[in-house]
Amino acid sequence: MPPVQHATIDLGPAELPGQAADLLAAGNRLALVAAHHDPGKVRVVYLFVQGPPDTRTELHVHLDPRYPAVPSLAGISFPAGRFEREMRDLHGIVPLDHPLPRRLVRHPYWPRGWYPMRPDAGPPPPFGEPEGPFPFLTVKGPGVYEIPVGPVHAGLIEPGHFRFSVVGETILKLKARLWYVHKGIEKHFEGRDPAEAVALAERVSGDTAVGHALAYCLALEHATETAVPAEARAARALLLELERVHNHVADLGALCNDVGHGILNAHAWRIREQLLRLNQEITGHRLLRGGIRPGGCTLRTLPQPARLRAIAADVADLVDLALGHRTVLDRFTGTAVLTQDAARGLGCLGPVARASSLPTDARHAHPDHDHGEALTTHLLPGGDVLARFRIRAQEAQTSLALAERLADRLPLGATADWPPPYGNHRPSSGSGLAEGWRGTIATRIELAADGHLSRVKIVDPSFFNWPALPVALADTIVPDFPLTNKSFNLSYAGNDL
Repeated sequence: MPPVQHATIDLGPAELPGQAADLLAAGNRLALVAAHHDPGKVRVVYLFVQGPPDTRTELHVHLDPRYPAVPSLAGISFPAGRFEREMRDLHGIVPLDHPLPRRLVRHPYWPRGWYPMRPDAGPPPPFGEPEGPFPFLTVKGPGVYEIPVGPVHAGLIEPGHFRFSVVGETILKLKARLWYVHKGIEKHFEGRDPAEAVALAERVSGDTAVGHALAYCLALEHATETAVPAEARAARALLLELERVHNHVADLGALCNDVGHGILNAHAWRIREQLLRLNQEITGHRLLRGGIRPGGCTLRTLPQPARLRAIAADVADLVDLALGHRTVLDRFTGTAVLTQDAARGLGCLGPVARASSLPTDARHAHPDHDHGEALTTHLLPGGDVLARFRIRAQEAQTSLALAERLADRLPLGATADWPPPYGNHRPSSGSGLAEGWRGTIATRIELAADGHLSRVKIVDPSFFNWPALPVALADTIVPDFPLTNKSFNLSYAGNDL
């Protein structure tokens, strides 16, 4: 694989807006913002990426620790504004002149002045006096009323609060309130042995064990200049595609279920069960944990091509039955449209972006394995529930074909060992980008002089895609919400780190 083109630029706060604007104008996207509390100083890292070729530029902004503040980039980048609000709530770093300075992560019972990611934060103090209700924008007018949903939901659903402003059944505005399950997972990485921390990366978002483990390992290997053998990279690519397909199949069924076609959902779960049993055989875990590790990959067995082709035929039948049913097709078509301009402005990733004709795929832009012409990035123009359904169906077929191709070329036991000892490495940093099934996952790590982790910053694609859900639901009707929410299928756990 060609080497990553990586550049680091140190600058002061006043230089940040100009440098960031130049990078965005050149076609880069802001993938990650990470705050660091170094001895005696505060530093903020902005990671901009572009590809192909795989290009990464880091802006290291050094701040006054007595009053850490940065000029806000919200005016030129919507994702930057959200990163800034997250950073203020967790680190106490103030984004100057932010157009929407309301809290994002902090809930009203968090004690005032307590910033959990600071090194001097200490253990969580007792809940403080409420800062008042979350400042939702209230829509007023004749016939307007509010429908609150959550944060506690029926079924096995993580907590999130949705507030609808409605006239009749028409949604005028939807506000999503998340971070009810903020776990401090980035803090849990600090001081850990890098190899042992893979298990934590696998659990960032349980349905994306491979994607998050891969992004973490790529960052670690970048930081330590570790070369991974081509066969091990191919084995990792196989696991990534198998994770993509079992999640997409589950979503195809769930979308059918949300329009009353439960029998197709049952068939989707039957297919998914075959995939989960295959996962168990390959890595020893139904969600593919334990396969990816620093420096390599471990497979217990390889999938048989005939088995993958049979699953692909089953998925094709499921999709044909769904789209051949007039009720399903009518309910999907034109529902909750996310335009290409909206997706681009919000910085959407993965199937959500590709269903709005926005080409984003880290397998092309930041490849760890070269699929060649076998990899097709599907794009659809509709931006509605139907497009998001069809994108998943197309990607599932592509993933099964890629898995068959990879398995055919891999010898069993395509593994490599992570080279010890860790203590020989100088303090260093690295970034990893992997195309998880929801979109591009970005992880950046820093290693201390003793080889242990000093900082890990993770960005799940759900962080970028959650703001798109209310945009797509504008001027729809309340019954469209469950269907639209499922067509996005975003991660609460991946967002609420």
